[in-house]
Amino acid sequence: MRITLRTSVLLLTGIWICDATVLCCHLTAAEQNDAASEVSAQSAPEANSEANSDVGRPVRIVSFSFRPRALDQIITLVDREGAKGADLITLPELCRGQDDDSREPTNGPTIAALKKLASKHGTYILCPLDVVAEGDRKNRAVLIDRQGNLAGYYDKVFPYWSEYDHSQPVAPGSAAPVFQTDFGKLGVAICFDVNFPEVWQQLASADAELVIWPSAYSAGRHLQAYSLLHHYYIVTSTWTGDCQVYDITGERIRDDRSDDVNVTRVTLDLDRGIYHQNFNIDKRDKLLKEQSGKVAQERYLDREQWFVLKATEPGVSARSLAREYGLEELRDYIDRSRAAINNMRGRDFPYQAAND
Repeated sequence: MRITLRTSVLLLTGIWICDATVLCCHLTAAEQNDAASEVSAQSAPEANSEANSDVGRPVRIVSFSFRPRALDQIITLVDREGAKGADLITLPELCRGQDDDSREPTNGPTIAALKKLASKHGTYILCPLDVVAEGDRKNRAVLIDRQGNLAGYYDKVFPYWSEYDHSQPVAPGSAAPVFQTDFGKLGVAICFDVNFPEVWQQLASADAELVIWPSAYSAGRHLQAYSLLHHYYIVTSTWTGDCQVYDITGERIRDDRSDDVNVTRVTLDLDRGIYHQNFNIDKRDKLLKEQSGKVAQERYLDREQWFVLKATEPGVSARSLAREYGLEELRDYIDRSRAAINNMRGRDFPYQAAND
């Protein structure tokens, strides 16, 4: 993106003065008076266990958490929950284990059985497996679509140390793709990937709206940090009998635990949008005035200077209307700011200094 000097100066002015003056300049008097009490009264949005309307873009997710087990047990669980209705069912990392006898082709018996269930119940299924493909061993999460077809797969980019100790070591993946589903843009990261920000940045750069994290352990704060930085939902599916769900604001909105098999049902609205107030307040106010009853401000986070918009009427997209009114989503604003400032610097940051 090419940015003129005049545009760059305006952009920098908006960025550097925001901490000191933007709040007073752009908030209405009522907002200034009510901001503290409003924010303290607002809590993180509840992650509903079931969809109760067609408002927004709801996706019904079923997350299983259990230790690796036999295929017939997995089929029973998926069939039972699929019959209740779901848009996406996710299984934990290496759901059938990882040893010298666990390897199978991508289209082996596990995926063949789950394809039938995906078609039967009209749901996507994400199944992480110990796979051999083109001679390489992969820690692979396989995505099946509602028709029972292979929709794609993700190979764990950073296998854990012990995965290299097998007679056939696991080969690391090379990319973190984002899958276009009928409910939105889906990303996947697996277990040890949580320690490597570049995986999560790649998912954000590809516009992921929801990231599923199958894992052998629970993590926690790492995941919260990524949802906070990149503003996508994160849902976990673990060996440790728990499921955590993180909001686009970075807040943990579900933390379910069970002794053996944990089943979490959660509905997330992928049409909720998060925005920085810089350059957006007048546009937001016009949107809320002219589209009253269709779009509402769900949250206002005064310290971050963020706000969240959501649809309040079926058939309305809050994010689409916000774009029509010229609002820039938070992730896009940060990306634009980075590109503009790097352009003025004359190179990307970080970079190797000439005298290093």
